[in-house]
Amino acid sequence: MTKEEYSLLEQYMLSCMGDSAHDKEHVYRVLYQALDIGKTEDNVNFDVLIAACLLHDIGRKEQFENPSLCHAMVGGDKAWDFLMANGFAPDFARQVKHCIQTHRYRKDNRPQSLEAKILFDADKLDVTGAMGIARTLIYKGIVSQPIYSLLPDGTVSDGQGDELPSFFQEYKYKLENLYGNFYTARARDMAGERQGAAVEFYNSLYREASASYGEGRLELDKQLV
Repeated sequence: MTKEEYSLLEQYMLSCMGDSAHDKEHVYRVLYQALDIGKTEDNVNFDVLIAACLLHDIGRKEQFENPSLCHAMVGGDKAWDFLMANGFAPDFARQVKHCIQTHRYRKDNRPQSLEAKILFDADKLDVTGAMGIARTLIYKGIVSQPIYSLLPDGTVSDGQGDELPSFFQEYKYKLENLYGNFYTARARDMAGERQGAAVEFYNSLYREASASYGEGRLELDKQLV
């Protein structure tokens, strides 16, 4: 890929970014992580990989405005249109589109090409460890969802089995279960190195929230007559 082609793709990506949890820095981290993974694999088409990484979240705005839309599907279509309008080969555009449309965590639309699997892994790595915790909390704030919810007895729920959305619910439903779902050995190793930070943060936050409610409610009862 030429520097001019990279700049063209980068500028289009920048024009599409708006979500602070999925901002340009997320895109760059995914790209750099993908290049790291790519070095450990054979026969990687780095032009396809770079383009797919740069453009993988360009459909986020449409999904945010209309949650019934899938940003991966929208983004793949937008990438196809942009690449074709700017003189890229149809086969190249098809490969990039496939990578983007399969990067989201869905059982019915798995990545097939090596480049798609690397993008998938690089994107999921950014939801692991301390970075994943930080990004999830930012997103929960954007959509006005709480850190935790309460059980019927007034104690703090750990998120397991919760129907109401919260950070704890997201951790138990998604973040806690990411670490065995990578395609490449390099991504699995990187995720494993990060896992402890996420577990420690979640456990500490749950302990602090639970202690506050437990001790605080007892003290409140003493003060009320």
